[in-house]
Amino acid sequence: MRHVVSVLVQDNPGVLQRIAGLIARRGFNIESLAVGRTHQEGLSRLSLVVTGDDSVLEQVEKQLNRLIEVIKVTDHSEPHVERELALVKVHVAGLEERMELKDIAEAFRARIVDVAKKSIIFEQTGNSQKVEDFINALRPYGLLEVMRTGAVALSRGEQVLKVREKKAV
Repeated sequence: MRHVVSVLVQDNPGVLQRIAGLIARRGFNIESLAVGRTHQEGLSRLSLVVTGDDSVLEQVEKQLNRLIEVIKVTDHSEPHVERELALVKVHVAGLEERMELKDIAEAFRARIVDVAKKSIIFEQTGNSQKVEDFINALRPYGLLEVMRTGAVALSRGEQVLKVREKKAV
């Protein structure tokens, strides 16, 4: 089973390495990992996708919560919004192929972000399955390069994680 987990952490050097190392040492595989700063100063959010049963997820959560820099771990088994970004460079032989590729991009609501003499780069955003389907639709034309961000997710609804600012001592 696939689990998307968000981890709110203090934005300290080495946090990402500690988290990835902790999960790897326990023998769990990280399918994807995305990280970025949040709107709150000094905080970052990691989005991990791990595969395994509920006991694997429980162990991952317990291990993450043991780290000092980890503020909150959220398993996105509840309703959530999940997206992934992919840049896909495809070989283009001629005008007819360009038109076919443009039609595929429109069907998937992808954007053309670069056009060269013999290649096109597409930007695709959506859930992981939509991104995978888009890449598979382009495969027959000759994939030159593919870069995917991995899943990022936020819980649906009104609930917002509030973090108290630490007082200076």
